[in-house]
Amino acid sequence: MSVVTASMVAELREKTGAGMLECKKALDEAQGNQEQAQTILRKKLGGKIDKLSSRATKEGLIESYIHVGGKVGVLLEVNCETDFVAKTDDFKSFCRDLCLQIAAANPTCVRREEVPEADLAKERDIAAAQVQGKPPAAVRKIVEGKLEKYYSQVCLLDQPFVKTPEKMIKDILTEKVGKLGENIQIRRFVRFQLGA
Repeated sequence: MSVVTASMVAELREKTGAGMLECKKALDEAQGNQEQAQTILRKKLGGKIDKLSSRATKEGLIESYIHVGGKVGVLLEVNCETDFVAKTDDFKSFCRDLCLQIAAANPTCVRREEVPEADLAKERDIAAAQVQGKPPAAVRKIVEGKLEKYYSQVCLLDQPFVKTPEKMIKDILTEKVGKLGENIQIRRFVRFQLGA
């Protein structure tokens, strides 16, 4: 059995954002293998995140961002469970990054459930009209694919993060929940653009 050192625990914590004790247990279980320990933590954090998502979020921050030149501005509300977490640099940085995302990518809502049904119907009609003459099963698949693309344009959680496009906003949110150990909810935002 491999000896787990403090530096190994610190390295795993840096990579995953999990607590020190969770990292130590995962490394012990993986016999010091970092990759296996990460997999173990991902499995464990997934369940923890599901449990956290049902807890009330009555604290948090209102964050603002004005783009250089003053032509685009964002006002955002992100909630968490305690003011202790809301005051951490990690939480504040997350809120600032979300403001930057909203300013750059121009989403219209936070999550899919908030997209008006009329907008979805319009997108379905447009997509179906573009593939007339194809078999119905193919049309359904193409329309579904185009709706997924539409969601990634209008829903903040479905967008790739502007700083690291290989990660989605919902994945970054999940990482923050796991790292900070609290339920975090992106409540709402408003994006202003001069002349729009």
